[in-house]
Amino acid sequence: MCLGIPGQIVAITDEARMMALAEVSGVRREVNVACILDRPIADLVGEWALIHVGFAMARIDADEAAKTLQALHDLGEAQEALEAMEDGARALEVGQ
Repeated sequence: MCLGIPGQIVAITDEARMMALAEVSGVRREVNVACILDRPIADLVGEWALIHVGFAMARIDADEAAKTLQALHDLGEAQEALEAMEDGARALEVGQ
């Protein structure tokens, strides 16, 4: 299964190589935008895309990006709660 994470294109870094700077949850990284390039590359600045292993795979709207980011955040919190429960269970086993 592959997971695309929403990122916003904030700058074009190399037009010839179809590379742009995307911000993904506060982290900026260079991505290839060839898969979503259906207009002049400069028009992508400000657009949201699903980012996967250094590629912008699909363009999405801001609402979809926000909902996806919230779902990923919620999954992270659920995972942290499960890990805390497992830690508590292990501590009880050691104490017996």
